[in-house]
Amino acid sequence: MDIDVDSLERLVPDELEQHEVTGQETLRLHLERYAFAAAQARGERILDLACGVGYGTRLLAERAHGATLVVGVDLSARAIDLARTRYLTNGIEFVCSDAAAFEDARGFDTVVSLETIEHVDDPGELVRRLVALLRPGGTLVASVPTTPSVDFNPHHKSDFTARSFRALLSPFGLRERAAFEQLQRVNPLGVLLRSEARMKDARPNVLRFYAAHPGALGRRIAATLRHGFCNKYLTLALEKPGPAAEIKAR
Repeated sequence: MDIDVDSLERLVPDELEQHEVTGQETLRLHLERYAFAAAQARGERILDLACGVGYGTRLLAERAHGATLVVGVDLSARAIDLARTRYLTNGIEFVCSDAAAFEDARGFDTVVSLETIEHVDDPGELVRRLVALLRPGGTLVASVPTTPSVDFNPHHKSDFTARSFRALLSPFGLRERAAFEQLQRVNPLGVLLRSEARMKDARPNVLRFYAAHPGALGRRIAATLRHGFCNKYLTLALEKPGPAAEIKAR
C-alpha cells in the first residue's frame, strides 16, 4: 500500500508540515510513547511490531539500554521500504509481515506494539501472539486510546477504557510494571469541518454510523462528559512470568 502523509495513520515525520497542528501533536505523542518504551525495555533483542515507517524503531535502537538488535515489523511494504531508506542502521532489521502472522523462534526480551491492538478484529488473539513472542521474564510495552475512537477513525475496530485494556491483558498473567498516560486536546469545530488535511480520511458520515451503532454514541457522550474534548492514551509496561536470567536488567 502507498503511504498517505495526510492520513490518520502511518505518520511520516519528514513529510509533516509545521502548520499541521494535529499531525505534529500526534507525532509528539508517538515519540513520547517510544521514549517510555525505550526506558522500560530490557535485554538485547527488541521487537517493534507495527512499526510504521520506522522512526520509533530507530529511537528504541538508540535509547534502549543493552539492546543489540531491534526488529521493526509492519504489514505495509511501502512503509518498510521507507523505514529501510530513512531509519536503517547497525542493530536494526525491518521485516514486512502481518502482525498476526509474524514468528521468530528465538523470541524477544522486549516486545513493543504501540497503537496496534485497536486495529485488529480479535484484540485478545493479538495480545496472545505478543506474549508468545516474548521470552520468559521479558517486557511487553503496548498502548491503546482510552477514549472512543471507532466513531471517528474508520481504521479502528475496538474502543477501550483504561479498565477494559487492563482486563484484556489480565488473562495472560502479566505483571504491570509501569504506566504512562497521555492527553491530546481536540478542537471539535476543526474535526467537524475537517479543516486539516489529516482529517480527510475520517469516517465520512458519523451520524449514520451512530444510527447503526448506538453504543458508540453512548460511549462518545459519556467520554465527553467525563473528559471533555480530548483523546486519552494509555501505555503499559508489563512483565511476563518466568525466569529472567538471560535478560540484562537496566
